[in-house]
Amino acid sequence: MRREAAPDMGALVAIMAGYAVFWIALMALIIWCYWKIFSKAGFNGALSLLFLVPCANLVILIWFAFSEWPIERQGRANMGPPPPSG
Repeated sequence: MRREAAPDMGALVAIMAGYAVFWIALMALIIWCYWKIFSKAGFNGALSLLFLVPCANLVILIWFAFSEWPIERQGRANMGPPPPSG
């Protein structure tokens, strides 16, 4: 009578495998997006890997939001001194 439970276990394993593949693909997409954002802001793209670490991801996000970006410093340096008034 217990032989009927075997197909249900196979379906469960298939669903769990699909679920795992979905989440791994989603995390890879998120890390890739953050890598591009960090690179365009002038930071090392590898900082995006810290988003995989619990609690470190929140600290990095806050630091990223409120720090001066290297691209901002470069833009300010390229503008030069302000023109004389008067």
